[in-house]
Amino acid sequence: MEAWTRLPDPSALCGLESAAALAYRAPKGAAIVAAPGAQSIIGWLPHLVPGRRVGILGFTYSEHASAWRAGGAEVAIVDDLAELADKDVAIIVNPNNPDGRLVAAQDLRALAADLGGHGGLMIVDEAFVDFLDPAASIVPDMPPTGVVALRSFGKTYGLPGLRLGFAIAPEAFAAKLRAALGCWPVSGAAIAIGSKALADPNWLAATGKKLATDVAALDEILAAAGFDLLGGGPFFRLVAHAGAPGWFQTLAKAGILVRRFDARPSLLRFGIPGREADRSRLCGVFCLV
Repeated sequence: MEAWTRLPDPSALCGLESAAALAYRAPKGAAIVAAPGAQSIIGWLPHLVPGRRVGILGFTYSEHASAWRAGGAEVAIVDDLAELADKDVAIIVNPNNPDGRLVAAQDLRALAADLGGHGGLMIVDEAFVDFLDPAASIVPDMPPTGVVALRSFGKTYGLPGLRLGFAIAPEAFAAKLRAALGCWPVSGAAIAIGSKALADPNWLAATGKKLATDVAALDEILAAAGFDLLGGGPFFRLVAHAGAPGWFQTLAKAGILVRRFDARPSLLRFGIPGREADRSRLCGVFCLV
C-alpha cells in the first residue's frame, strides 16, 4: 500500500533500474533510465538529440516519424538498412511493428559503427523483443556509444496502463533523459510492480510458451477465414485480405478491435487472443463455428 500513498523512493527507483539491467542483460557501463512508458522517451528524443536528418526503417510504428517531424527534423522512411548510414539519427523498430521483421544484432552493430564515423546516433526500439531469443536484442553487446535502445514493460507484462518503459543508453544521454523526465519519473506502483516482475524469469518463460500456443491457434483461425499471413510475432499477427476494410468494421461491431492501416487498406493487425472464449468469439464473427 505504501507504493500508492508515498512519493516514489529514489533508492527503490534505482532498484527497479538494476532489475531492468539484469533482465535485459545490459552490459557494464550502460545506463538504464526508467520512464512512464517507452512512448514518453520517443517523445523526448527529438528534444535531446541535435540530429536533424532522421532515417526510419519502414513500414513501421508511425509515432517515431510523428515525434521527429513535430520537432522540426527532416524524416525519411527507407526500405533498406544501408540507406540509414548517412543520417544523423537512424531508427529501427526491432522486431518491427507491424510485420515482425527482425534485423540481426550484428547488422545493427555494423550500422552503428557507420553512424559513429560521423557522430550519428542509432535508436533501436525493442518494445516487442522480450519473448524472442536474447540474441535478437542489441542490448547485451551494444556499443558503448552511439546507440539508444528502448524497452517496453507494459506490452510484455500486459500492463500498459502502468506506464513503464526503459532506455538503455550511454551515460551522457541517460543524464539528459533523466533531467528531462524530472523528479519521480515513474509511479511508486510502477516501481514496485516492475521490480517484482522483472526479477521473475520463470513467468517470462512460461508466458512465452503459452503465447506460442496462442499464436498457432490464431493463425489457424485466420487461415480458415481466408486471410494471408504476412508476418508478426508473439504479440501480434499481420494479415492481408481483399475485404480487410469490411472485416475491420464487422469485427469492431462485434467488439473486437484490430489495427488497420490507411496507407495499406488490405492489411490488418490482430492481437493474440489468450483465452478459448475469445477465440470462439472470433470464430463466431468469421462464421467458423
